[in-house]
Amino acid sequence: MNERITRRRFVAAAGTAAMGLSAVQAGAQQQTEPPVEEQQLPNILLILADDMGHSDLGCYGSEIRTPNLDAMAAEGMRFTQFYNTARCWPSRACTLTGYYAQQVRRDEVPGIKSGGGGERPKWAPLLPEILRTRGYRSYHSGKWHLDGMPLRNGFDHSYSLNDHDRHFSPELHTEDDIALPAVKPGSGYYSSSAIADHAIRCLHEHHERHHERPFFQYLAFTAPHFPMHAPTEDIARYKGVYDAGWDAIRDVRWARMQKLGIGGASLSPIERELGPPYDFPEDIKKLGPNEVNRPVVWDSLSPTQRSLQTAKMEIHAAMVDRMDQEIGRVLDQIRSIGQLDNTIVVFLSDNGASAEMMVRGDGNDQEAVPGTAPTFLSIGPGWSSMCNTPFRRHKTWVHEGGIATPLIVRWPAGISQAGSTCSIPAHITDLMPTLLDAAGDHAPARWKGVSAPHRPGKSLVPVLTGEADVHHRTIWWLHEGNRALRMGNWKIVAAKDAPWELYDLTSDRSETDNLAAKHPDRLEKMAAIWQREWNSYRTQALQG
Repeated sequence: MNERITRRRFVAAAGTAAMGLSAVQAGAQQQTEPPVEEQQLPNILLILADDMGHSDLGCYGSEIRTPNLDAMAAEGMRFTQFYNTARCWPSRACTLTGYYAQQVRRDEVPGIKSGGGGERPKWAPLLPEILRTRGYRSYHSGKWHLDGMPLRNGFDHSYSLNDHDRHFSPELHTEDDIALPAVKPGSGYYSSSAIADHAIRCLHEHHERHHERPFFQYLAFTAPHFPMHAPTEDIARYKGVYDAGWDAIRDVRWARMQKLGIGGASLSPIERELGPPYDFPEDIKKLGPNEVNRPVVWDSLSPTQRSLQTAKMEIHAAMVDRMDQEIGRVLDQIRSIGQLDNTIVVFLSDNGASAEMMVRGDGNDQEAVPGTAPTFLSIGPGWSSMCNTPFRRHKTWVHEGGIATPLIVRWPAGISQAGSTCSIPAHITDLMPTLLDAAGDHAPARWKGVSAPHRPGKSLVPVLTGEADVHHRTIWWLHEGNRALRMGNWKIVAAKDAPWELYDLTSDRSETDNLAAKHPDRLEKMAAIWQREWNSYRTQALQG
């Protein structure tokens, strides 16, 4: 065992003993938030992007400028086979509870209130509630999309951006669970900057008033989720970059990924007839004659269609670029208080890029400049296919394009080899046990007097520290009838109401060679395991 790992475990154990003694001395009332005389545990910065594709970062093959996240990858560990749930609110539930979303009623379970309006069982606390027992103070900045309110679920401060239809002038947002006035148009507000501003204020206050205690900062951007809105100066940086179209640029991204040694062995063909997951024909009309809702061959588009499509990807790139800039500001704040090397920084996306196309919020003014507040544009399935290079499909589907996310972890005190790449399959439910493990703790078997079911998530600390290079496990998916199971390098997957497909991800991560007919016994066995898992999770949700 190397010296770095030994020191981490010693520090965690010492912190546990010190805080346990303080809690006894302080009395029962303070046991849920024990004081810490000297900070010894790592801080945590958890960053979540919204609807960002697998290959949208420079360090994953993109042409988009992401120097801060690229530097994180160079100084930390980059995962190439990490998974989410294919949708925003289920992924957030998994991230902060360590359970599959169905277990905690945050994805659809027949027979009980569940899904986006579901309420978690009492035995499923959020991560900051558990971290509080370790002495952490917790801060939330950005998208919430969970049940309950942030301050009632363990956070000490929160800026919650609940308006997902306006990046420039949101109407629904709260600070510390209290409603804020709507932002006036033209005020200079932009979602990513406002989210970062709040996080920086929290971190500054933490250093001024609570520097003896570790912090957990949850930084949840609403970018690059539609509508496609970005500051003009950021869009200008990408003028002309996407003129070649999604087919050509997808090939270029794939070539970069091959040089980086990520993405698998092949590039999936674009499914030309597969459009958005939901059909909104009236909304398509509102988007105008130059919009297309199929990933057609680029050269088949008219010049005016190409102009609009190119503009949309320029905006998407600008949104990712601006998010990276704001992440850099938050990292600078942590660096300025001397805590960057004592902070675990984690970055990922909640699902793959989205093929959804709709018009909400203030509608879409076809005469307005794309990317400005009066517009409501989405990248659509053409650019989504490019952003998810080299995989099939998009957000909501559980083929690789919908569920594969970048994951970057920077942790100087724990990662055994800076700049390393990890190809071990892992899942978003692993984040909570990983962060608790790094803090010298684990999720409790009981919460509020109620026994908690076994969590499917596994700590990745042994992977990060180099103590383990194999992480055998089964990973399960279900969302809106789309279902999948991965066992080792084998995966079964099916779209809603479609038969199971079978893939060997060792050589076919792009899911192009369906082996269901060649290996019916394997498929049948895996399908039975999928059903057994689903029966178990449904029972837990109904009885919890």
